[in-house]
Amino acid sequence: MSNEPGQTLVPRPTLSKKDYMSDQIIRWCPGCGDYAILAQAQTVFAELQIPREELVIVSGIGCSSRFPYYVSSYGFHTIHGRAPTIATGLKVSRPELSVWVVTGDGDSLSIGGNHTAHMLRRNVDLQVLLINNRIYGLTKGQYSPTSEEGKKTKSTPFGSVDHPMMPLAFALGCDASFVARSVDIFTVQQRDVLKAAYHHRGTSFVEIYQNCNIFNDGAWDQLVDKQVREERCLFLENGKPMVFAGGTKGIKLNGLRPTVVTLGEQPDGRTITADDCLVHDETDPFLGAILARMDYPEFPVPMGVIHRKERPTFDGQMNAQMEAVVAQKGPGNLQGLVTGRETWKVG
Repeated sequence: MSNEPGQTLVPRPTLSKKDYMSDQIIRWCPGCGDYAILAQAQTVFAELQIPREELVIVSGIGCSSRFPYYVSSYGFHTIHGRAPTIATGLKVSRPELSVWVVTGDGDSLSIGGNHTAHMLRRNVDLQVLLINNRIYGLTKGQYSPTSEEGKKTKSTPFGSVDHPMMPLAFALGCDASFVARSVDIFTVQQRDVLKAAYHHRGTSFVEIYQNCNIFNDGAWDQLVDKQVREERCLFLENGKPMVFAGGTKGIKLNGLRPTVVTLGEQPDGRTITADDCLVHDETDPFLGAILARMDYPEFPVPMGVIHRKERPTFDGQMNAQMEAVVAQKGPGNLQGLVTGRETWKVG
């Protein structure tokens, strides 16, 4: 609603997905998974009716980091790994804005790993889309922090000896308040996750599996191909038993370790049912830690909201602190500080 002084209140026009499309030519390789992620993000912006003048896309460096050019909103294409820093400053100074960070596995977990960690622990009210294709695409195919061991690339011609990072486990290790996962081609599920991330107060960290069909084609095929996804993906629903494979298998705890069970089997003379399976609780950080480390081929890969818990945000606390100090001591005087009695010598 427009509420300028002296003006009659008029409803805002309803925004469509097209309204969030910029006039820039999209310069990704044909078939890149980023097209699908961009389309779902624009669809979600329209469904949420985020005013374009209040929407900001902040990115670092990489293929995914071209997002700000392709969304008709405010945007900031920053430097490598520093998108969390810029986004934090923006959110603290303009808390009314909806700030989305779009980054890649190399951008955010290598040179930007330190900045990502502090953004997560501080719980800045941001939505973070970490697009993970297990490769450096923009620089033409070097291995990344999430590349699997033995990966042969231009920078590891004999195979990588690095152990790969697990983004969701990393995020939970930083005490992230919202952690989720989706896939570029899971359109409906991806939209649900993005909307859940938007409604969360705090840093919403969403890992999105993406296919780089030029430098790492088929990186996630063993999980997401139509022929295998039911068997190899665990779609989480809060408060519901963890079952998959068309309801024929489930996840059960054996002590402190998860195990895959087949529903209907009678290993001890008693039939295993969905009631025997783990029930998903988004607010349980211990359960979240288990889910974040479940990986194929031993387990199906969890999809959806892994962990979500409300706690105070950095920007909210920072602004409350500044307001309290001003109320107690009055507004600051920069000129007085510069010309005051405090002096120092350099050299």
